[in-house]
Amino acid sequence: MFMGEFQHNIDSKGRLIVPAKFREALGLRFIVTRGMDGCLFGYTLSEWEKFTQKMQQLPLSKSQGRQIMRHFFSQAAECEIDKQGRINIPPSLRSFASLEKGCVIVGISDHLEIWDEEKWQEVMKNSDENFDQIAEDLDFGF
Repeated sequence: MFMGEFQHNIDSKGRLIVPAKFREALGLRFIVTRGMDGCLFGYTLSEWEKFTQKMQQLPLSKSQGRQIMRHFFSQAAECEIDKQGRINIPPSLRSFASLEKGCVIVGISDHLEIWDEEKWQEVMKNSDENFDQIAEDLDFGF
């Protein structure tokens, strides 16, 4: 299970340190792809397989099914953690998530999210301001 929030800088070559807390669970290789809300998603190989099986249930005869498949699979990349605990994020994924310097890596149960630091702060501010209403709308059951 992934949880917690970690700040690291991405270097000019697109390398980002993976938090030590996450490295063992991820293994040496894992998948990074476009996520939602402007971030990247990171999945272990086993979770990626589960995700792939869910995506294969989408109806390809419908435009929305094809669009979702393209979104997640077209730029997905297998990343390998180097000896310094870094991964190299491909340019297309860095561009998608606006990753230039400060990044936040967040554990979200079965996957990671990689955010531009400023974008993450905006998302969290909005979430904090609306959390009670969101929880009520989802009928969370606290």
